[in-house]
Amino acid sequence: SAPVINEPVEAPPMALFHIPHVKPTSRAPKQFVDYQNDVTAAGIELANREGFESIEHVKRYTALGFGTDQGKLGNINGMAITAKSLGKTIPETGTTIFRPMYTPVTFGALSGSDVKHLFDPARFTAMHSWHLANGAEFEDVGQWKRPWYFPKPGESMEQALQRECLATRNSVGILDASTLGKIDIQGKDAREFLNRVYTNPWSQLAVGKCRYGVMCKEDGMVFDDGVTSCINDNRFLMTTTTGGAPAVLSWLELWHQTEWPELEVYFSTVTDHWSTMTISGPNSRKVLEKLTDADVSNEAFPYMGWIATEVAGVKARIFRISFTGELSFEINVQANHGLHTWEAVMEAGAEFEITPYGTETMHILRAEKGFIIVGQDTDGSVTPQDLDMNWVVGKKKEFSYLGKRSWTREDNQRSDRKQFVGLKPKDKHFVLPEGAQLVFDPNESIPMTMVGHVTSSYYSACLGHSFALAVVKGGLERMGQSVFVPLADGTTVEAEICSSVFYDAKGDRQNV
Repeated sequence: SAPVINEPVEAPPMALFHIPHVKPTSRAPKQFVDYQNDVTAAGIELANREGFESIEHVKRYTALGFGTDQGKLGNINGMAITAKSLGKTIPETGTTIFRPMYTPVTFGALSGSDVKHLFDPARFTAMHSWHLANGAEFEDVGQWKRPWYFPKPGESMEQALQRECLATRNSVGILDASTLGKIDIQGKDAREFLNRVYTNPWSQLAVGKCRYGVMCKEDGMVFDDGVTSCINDNRFLMTTTTGGAPAVLSWLELWHQTEWPELEVYFSTVTDHWSTMTISGPNSRKVLEKLTDADVSNEAFPYMGWIATEVAGVKARIFRISFTGELSFEINVQANHGLHTWEAVMEAGAEFEITPYGTETMHILRAEKGFIIVGQDTDGSVTPQDLDMNWVVGKKKEFSYLGKRSWTREDNQRSDRKQFVGLKPKDKHFVLPEGAQLVFDPNESIPMTMVGHVTSSYYSACLGHSFALAVVKGGLERMGQSVFVPLADGTTVEAEICSSVFYDAKGDRQNV
């Protein structure tokens, strides 16, 4: 007989979100819905039995769609199973909210901006091409490429540094200081805001004047420092350390937005907008006089003042600030004119053998004056008082500025806190290693009692001997006493504790 052929039964198409089973869902083999988070149909029904009926609640009970696919693989099925369990339609049940990405995106697109040279972008000053052409060695400061020193052919780093230091002290040197953080602060409450974030007073700073300021965190520890200048009664220009600029701007915004929103003040980062070249040394005024018609005499333009004028035919702000202890002028021009102005200064200074110097010479010159570098001579555990900088702490300020209350803590008033001092090695030509630990008793058995460490250490061509800056327990009361430096090779070096100011203690050279 002919075989019986079972014709397929045609039926309207139906969506199959949940394959039927002869057993209840909770007893059937696991039926996975979300393959990333192992959500099952049974888990969804359990959520409904527990009272989680909103689809967003079901999602959170089960973790349905929580994975990186954001539900693209299984959420439609999960919603349909929820609807079936609750006896509703899918539209009545609703959908969950998807987060981006809505369509697949490659990992390369996500990470592509943070690879190779884009991972940590390099920043260059307007004068970078000149530095390259003139043989500069560079170091990274923050994200900036800063000239480290300018060796002449056949010259060692030490020889270059000594030459740069002596040229600056004896005639004139020039530094590219464009990388210093610059924050334009405006608003009728700008002066009051500065009073609150700086340790020293700002109420009386006149237009055209500059002031050095120190910023502390709430714990009373030094956070950053720099010079802020009064442009007009409602506008100030704050400078910060190169590496600290982003953190300082965030700090100012944080306190304004969360603690003192009633103050009318606005902050704009203008670091990139200005090119800054600092000319320092006894001949720096003679160089500047060749470039500007402004009166830059000591009488007309005293120390810690600023003027708006033209330099080399370009609009400029000149600040009379010194980080070297010498007569100094910081010339600021729009960054587009930075290279032009730099070349004009170099040409004007040629007869004085103007010498470009980098960050290492800058460090030596400032250390000779005992000027701190935040992050090198401080480490987040140092107060202005520890640095022997009580002069920068306002005594009569009305508002309790940041850090003030913390200085009253018993721990911050100990007499044996690490304090900022100078060190003179007994061997005048030995340069102490930076970071070296200090002890009072060189014969103490290991583990020795550490009493501080070397923060900065250099050989000074100007002084004719090596010197160092350090923090030493109770150091300000130990002037003239010895500390000892155990070195990695087993030897021990002796040094005398002295003032942190090694050069021109009265400051006569910067005030001429």
